[in-house]
Amino acid sequence: MTDAVLDRLRGPGPARRHNARTIAALTANPGCTRRAVLDAAGVDKQGLAERAGHPAPFGQSGFALSRGNAFEAQLKADSGRLLRELLAGALGHDVPESYADLGADDDATLTARHAATAELLTGAGAALVDHPLLSLDVAGRTVFLEPDLVAARVGGRFHVVEIKSFAIVDGQADSAKVSAAAVQAAVYVLALRRLLGDDLVSHDVVLVCPENFAFRPTAVVLDVRKQLGTLTRQLRRLAGVSALAADLPPGLSFDLALPGAELAAAVARLTARYAPECLSACELAYLCRHEATGTTAALGRPVREALGGVDTIGEVLELASGARAPGPGQEEAAALLRAAARLRAAAVGL
Repeated sequence: MTDAVLDRLRGPGPARRHNARTIAALTANPGCTRRAVLDAAGVDKQGLAERAGHPAPFGQSGFALSRGNAFEAQLKADSGRLLRELLAGALGHDVPESYADLGADDDATLTARHAATAELLTGAGAALVDHPLLSLDVAGRTVFLEPDLVAARVGGRFHVVEIKSFAIVDGQADSAKVSAAAVQAAVYVLALRRLLGDDLVSHDVVLVCPENFAFRPTAVVLDVRKQLGTLTRQLRRLAGVSALAADLPPGLSFDLALPGAELAAAVARLTARYAPECLSACELAYLCRHEATGTTAALGRPVREALGGVDTIGEVLELASGARAPGPGQEEAAALLRAAARLRAAAVGL
């Protein structure tokens, strides 16, 4: 797909950039053509959901953002002195007192920052590189990514550092948040390996969080080999955007200036693969959930997979009660449903 086609799909607005969260969400649901095409075109999915009549509360609150920014600023103050101490303790190696900040994120300087990052990391460079810019190929397109920080050559290998504002309390943290942080860090590790090679980039990433709800930081090491394997497999499976959009009508557009009903109809032309997990990962989740009402997909991936070939809840109830004979390919699901119905009837004394 050419940039001209992507621009036409998006409309005149500026393109939204990929980040580690969008790539993690995309690879977690690789069968969703809707997200793949809209992300490739840089469409403002949150604005699209609002215009199509299904706005979703998405992203961090202002308080959480302010807390996170303050925590990160504390760590990076004085050329990262506190961060160096934490990394030395977590990795078991001293971190030299050299620090380079490549500047705040600015779309106008992406190419320059990427070149500066490569020069720093492949040369003598600094021990800590703040605001580095990496690149990764996603569905046939190069996207730029910005990890919180890269620790260069600590113990002979490069390490990705993720700074998060959720708390580690008595050595424990919210498992869902830690899992999400590990997947995002794996995206950065993969991008860094594309630049430097697998041998030079460690699969151990450093997660830095507040300890016990205070602003006192603590650091833990996460092994992201499992996430790297999953991410690599899913990125390989992602079809090129050209193939995904081959059957789209020539006049299709997601220009936010279009009427809401027209945008909703345009979104419906893209095949979605909704699951409840999308609610925490995608701005279009409320719209897709509305579309999935009455289907087995709305009940989650395990249910959808166990009942393969049975698409609606109405069919489920009829197969369970025996009111409907199973069609081709539905025999196994029908047997499971009838067994479940018998067990439920016995349990409630029907």
